[in-house]
Amino acid sequence: MTATTYPRGGTALLFIDPYNDFLAEEGKLWPMVAEVARSVDLHANLGRVRAAVRAAGIPIFILPHHRHRPTDFEGWAHPTPFQLGAHEAKLFDSEGWGGEWYPGFGPEPGDIVVKEHWSGSSFANTDLDVQLRQHGITHVILIGLIANTCVETSGRYASELGYHVTLVRDATASFSAEAMHAAHEINGPTYAHAILTTAEIVEQLVEGGAQ
Repeated sequence: MTATTYPRGGTALLFIDPYNDFLAEEGKLWPMVAEVARSVDLHANLGRVRAAVRAAGIPIFILPHHRHRPTDFEGWAHPTPFQLGAHEAKLFDSEGWGGEWYPGFGPEPGDIVVKEHWSGSSFANTDLDVQLRQHGITHVILIGLIANTCVETSGRYASELGYHVTLVRDATASFSAEAMHAAHEINGPTYAHAILTTAEIVEQLVEGGAQ
């Protein structure tokens, strides 16, 4: 596979849903992602990718899922099963610990926090596209949760909008190994321009350098 060049000033890291409910051992969703997350060394790889993009001068955009509020979905005609389930479980509670950033993965000075997404896509009904275009971004690298839902939907949407899309196969997780396989071996190649490991993307950014 030909190495991708990540243009300096034109590349961004998109970090999806770095919440306690996903990443902390006491989080409501951690038991569902734990097996896959541990198998790919998720936390360490998220940290490695973040460190590499910062060293390369690449901006970080944090893409948060909608935080639970008691009046969510009142009067909605077609909330999805996931939205209803998440609402019942109070996932990412706006008033609670689960909706707070996982320590070390929240925004730092200069990072951009995009408006919360209601469903799978971090583009739909948010300011992500305009933020990326206003910052001159053409290439996006996606990490975070979950591989076959928000990461995949956001990556597909990015591709449809004309961005160059890179997935990092071990800086994400899913509820099952089968879902990870589908995300990276079946669905990913239909829209992503590069599907790399953490080691490969770090080598590209640090040793190859953003150009």
